[in-house]
Amino acid sequence: MARSHGSRRFAARVSRPVHRWRRLVTASGSDPLHSSNQNQLGRTFSHEPVMLKEVLDTFASLREGLFVDATVGGGGHAEALLTDSANRNLLGLDRDLAAVLATRKRLRDFDNRIEIVHCRFDEISGLSQLAEVELSGALFDLGVSSHQLDTADRGFSYRLDSDLDMRMDTSAALDAYQVVNNYSERELASIIRAYSDERFAGRIAAAIISQRPISSTLELADVVRGAVPAAARRTGRHPAMRTFQAIRIEVNSELDLIKPALNQIIERLRPGGRIVVLSYHSGEDRIVKQVLREAADGLCVCPSTLPCICGSEPNVKLLRRKVTRPSTDEVNRNPRSASARFRAAERLSAGEA
Repeated sequence: MARSHGSRRFAARVSRPVHRWRRLVTASGSDPLHSSNQNQLGRTFSHEPVMLKEVLDTFASLREGLFVDATVGGGGHAEALLTDSANRNLLGLDRDLAAVLATRKRLRDFDNRIEIVHCRFDEISGLSQLAEVELSGALFDLGVSSHQLDTADRGFSYRLDSDLDMRMDTSAALDAYQVVNNYSERELASIIRAYSDERFAGRIAAAIISQRPISSTLELADVVRGAVPAAARRTGRHPAMRTFQAIRIEVNSELDLIKPALNQIIERLRPGGRIVVLSYHSGEDRIVKQVLREAADGLCVCPSTLPCICGSEPNVKLLRRKVTRPSTDEVNRNPRSASARFRAAERLSAGEA
């Protein structure tokens, strides 16, 4: 059966309960969205969406249908997409329950055009809303959110005192305390080097081992600072920044989820549908670049010296061959956008390439 492009069909299904997803209620059965702490959530989620102009320009020709914001966060990109066209519907996903609650409240005026779901973005293929719907567009804004960095008790920041946590989904089993205090020196050095390109990974891992147990973010930041040579500490960036990034990526399996999620979304885009991915460090961007280029080139398995007979065809065309970076004006307004890398692709029809 052909898939729908998903406007009326999606709107009609928004209100249906989906029992296989985690229900967003307290033990007493009340919806925490209406509790007083939502005002605080709203403040920490209030930030400028990164490269919003580029996102809207990429989707400008797609005025209707269903869009997926796979990392809905505080809802900034989602709100702009919905405001830009009254004929768009949106399915927002986030593994962070606080983001789900805050965005449901922020976007309540779009209630009949939007659904926000608490799940990881690599679980897209299991979502009933997408079973028979082709997507007009999809957005991934990877990495840690401003809310997570700015909320002290989440344990993401090397500048704010908190227990070591760093879980994007606070119901997950593995947290930063376990990584820091239970991993071997070799394991710590490996993840710090692989996930952050930290030159002093070995020294930092050895220092962590010698100072364990380490229970707080500031304690870990001090240990890392002491392990980094004095000359390197004067480079401008906080010496613990890369180590915190690496531990966060390990806790949340961030890099492992990108490829399957992107491939699942590409398969669900309608011909002409577009995908936009924002990444923030080289490890993320390498994976995004590889997935999109493989989809654009086709996965031909024939020897390079012979004509292709395997029937492999490209799924997408790249809208930009090279990565796009934020403008100087945007970085001045929003310094956290400085490391952003923007890539986009468009789904092809069968035989179009």
